[in-house]
Order: sequence, then C-alpha cells, then structure tokens
Amino acid sequence: MHGPGGYLGGISTALLAVFAADLLSAPASAQNAAPDAAGIPADSIARNLPANGDPDGRRKALAERGITYGINYASDLQSNIAGGLRRRASYMGKLEVLVDIDLEKLSGLRGLSFHANAFQYHGHGLTGSSINSLMAVSYLEANASTRLSELWLEQKFAGDKATFRFGQLAADSEFFISSYGTQFINATFGWPAITGSNLPSGGPAAPLSTPGVRLKVDPDKSLSLLAAVFNGDPAGPGPGDPQVRNPHGLNFRVQDPPLVMGEMQYRVNQDKGDKGLAGSYKLGAWSHFGSFDDQRFGTDGLSLANPISNGRPIQLRGNHGVYGVIDQQIWRPPSGEPDKGVGLFARASASPDDRNLISGYVDGGIVFAGLIAARPDDVVSFGAAYAKISNRARGLDADSLAATGTGFVRNYEATFDANYQAQILPGWQMDLDLQRITHPSGGNIDATNPTAAAIPDATVLTLHTSIKY
Repeated sequence: MHGPGGYLGGISTALLAVFAADLLSAPASAQNAAPDAAGIPADSIARNLPANGDPDGRRKALAERGITYGINYASDLQSNIAGGLRRRASYMGKLEVLVDIDLEKLSGLRGLSFHANAFQYHGHGLTGSSINSLMAVSYLEANASTRLSELWLEQKFAGDKATFRFGQLAADSEFFISSYGTQFINATFGWPAITGSNLPSGGPAAPLSTPGVRLKVDPDKSLSLLAAVFNGDPAGPGPGDPQVRNPHGLNFRVQDPPLVMGEMQYRVNQDKGDKGLAGSYKLGAWSHFGSFDDQRFGTDGLSLANPISNGRPIQLRGNHGVYGVIDQQIWRPPSGEPDKGVGLFARASASPDDRNLISGYVDGGIVFAGLIAARPDDVVSFGAAYAKISNRARGLDADSLAATGTGFVRNYEATFDANYQAQILPGWQMDLDLQRITHPSGGNIDATNPTAAAIPDATVLTLHTSIKY
C-alpha cells in the first residue's frame, strides 16, 4: 500500500512521463490556415484526418449553406502535490458542441447570424475540496452537468462596422480578456477573481451565462467600442451553489437588477508582415444596479463579528469596477506573426472597499511563442495574479479575532503559474502546468485543522489536453 505522499508522487511522475513521451513523438507543424470552404475551423484536428474528417461531405455541404459546427474537448489531470487542505488527484473534462449559422447565406437575411454552444462537464476539481482558494486552479472546474452556454442572434449594420447581439450571453467571451493570459490553466487568467468574487453568482462567465444585449462598433481596424447589458444574476438570488440554482443554463432570468459593461479596445500592428510590434490595449468598466452586503457592519451599526450584532449587514446600493488590459509584443519574429515571438501582458482592476471581498486585482506575465525552430507552435508562459482582500473585510476579520481570540486577518491571495504548451498535431495540444497558490482564501483558517492554522500554500501540477474538431 502507498501512503498519500507516495501515491501523489506516483501521479506526478506519471504526468511528467506521459508529457515527455508526447513531446518526443510530436511532429513540427505549420501555421494554422484560415477556415476553408468546407467549414473546418482553422485549428481543427480534422485537417489531419483522411478526407478532412468529412468522408461523406456532409460538413462541407452544410458549410455551403452557411452552417458550421465544432466539437471540442478539454481535460485536466491534476494533482495537489503540496499544501492546501489535503493532497489528492482529480480528473475533469469539458465537452463543447457549437453551431454557427450565417443566416444571410442560408436564407437571405442580410448581416444576420446565429450562434449556440453547450457544455458537458464531468469529473471533480481540486479548488473547493483540496485548496479552498479564491482563484480556481482550473478553468474547466464546474459541477458535473450538461448546460447551455450561449445562444444568440447577431445583426450587422452600418456597413458591417457595427453589430448588435442579443440572447443568452457570457461576458467573458468578449470583455476583460488578455489574449496572452489565455495560455494558463488557472481560471483567474480568464474571468478574473475580482469579478468572479464580487458579482452575484460570479457574474455571466463560464459555466454560467445569462440573457443580455451587446453592441459593438468598429470605426476602423484598430478601434473597437463595446457596451453590454446583462441580467445581473445568472443563477438568481438564494443560498448555496449558483450552479445548483441554475443547473442546466436554462433559467433565462431577466428580472434581476442589471449589470452594465463597457470596453474600449485599441490595436496596433495586428497583420502578419507588419513591421512594428503588435499591441492591444483595453479600458473597461462595469456597474451593477443591485444591492450588496456591507463587508463589516450590520444595520444596527455594530460589527457583524460582535456577539450582540443582529447579523444583518447594511445593504449598499450598487457596485462597480474599472479595469485595464495590456497585451504587448516585445519581440517579433522575422516571419512577422503578431502572435509569435515574445509578449508581455498585464491586467489591473479595482472595486469599492466597503461592499466587496476583493478591492484590488492585478495579473501579468510573459509568453514565449514559437521560439523553437523545430516546434514553431509550442508556447512557454509564466504568469502571476494577486487579489487584495478589501480593508472592510479585513476589518471584520480583526473584529472577529478580538472577540474570539482565534482566526486570522486575511490580506491577499496570489497565484504563480508556469505553463508549457506543446502542439501534438494542429488541433491537439497538451500542456504541462505548475501552479503555486499562496495565502489560499487570503490567509483563511483551515477548519479541518484542530490547531486552527492557516491553510498552507498549495502546489498543483496539471496535465491539460485540448482537442478541437
């Protein structure tokens, strides 16, 4: 019999061995081509299959009528190899099916298109059971379920320089995105912890989405202006897990106070062959019109940690946040690709101290893409994220410590993520990812430890697989 340490050590060794074998067997690959007339996505593994994975020509026939589809699968084999609440290994996966219809090509409705996608989640993640961090250690983490994600119509107008989208939307598909940040496994590099912690039910981001409308205007190829209004709570109010309150993405709520988001995007040198360094710069803000709990004080004016408090937090009207995103190439290869070479990214955001758990957030890192001549599609990335616990929440911790003599005053949570992404074939990638999570939950108590110690810093090793068809 192996003890926990020996078992997890064996898992870690196996992850490394499998990944090494894949690297040795992986061939060099060319740049992904643009989607073709047969409806095959640019990064689809179908391009490597006989007859492009379409032996009877049905996919091509649908594409000729304006109907394209994709089937994508991603999985994580993870091991918490040190720290956290407990050491364990887990497997989780997400199957996605998506459909896009060009309604102009299909039925002559000029400028109108349709999109739908759905997820099937399975397995169990490590974040809640093993680490208790604010930043989920995998963007695939979700309750085992089959759920609708987005379902919308989009209309182009103003000479195709503007689009209006309406239906069920996810904010993280267009807002607050760093293209370099998407290289990492930790979920905070996608939809960041500050919005995920401060918005009701985590906001309209995977695995939850919600009804909304979005307007996008592109005055020229360098500038985009986005504005959106979402239903403000994708699961609806109530206790417990939001994913349980909206188990299949079919709540379609429209009665909650709205969430409004706006973003300005400016891009330079994004075409292949441009001589300058590629860059993308975004400024955004959000405002929620609901009511939010004060993080420290009750309606009786006492600290919520006071034994004689009525326990009812003051209700504060509205919430908001501002953010900025920078993606900057600092070395461009002679071949001229905007997404190759060396790039830096950074994001920063702030929200009011009195009604939010996290008042400040910053992440950033460096990405090396295509620097190995024999493996032009491999990427090496290093990133870090920092979430500051708000002063008001820290004040409540101090009050609780004074009243009970136990506990900690939370301060911050930070994550460090190192990732190597190898392309096995076009459309099939594998990542070896190492994360270090410091001060899980901001330095919270490990309730399972009889000494009431803080949760130890955690180290997570991940073997990630992604296949797109």
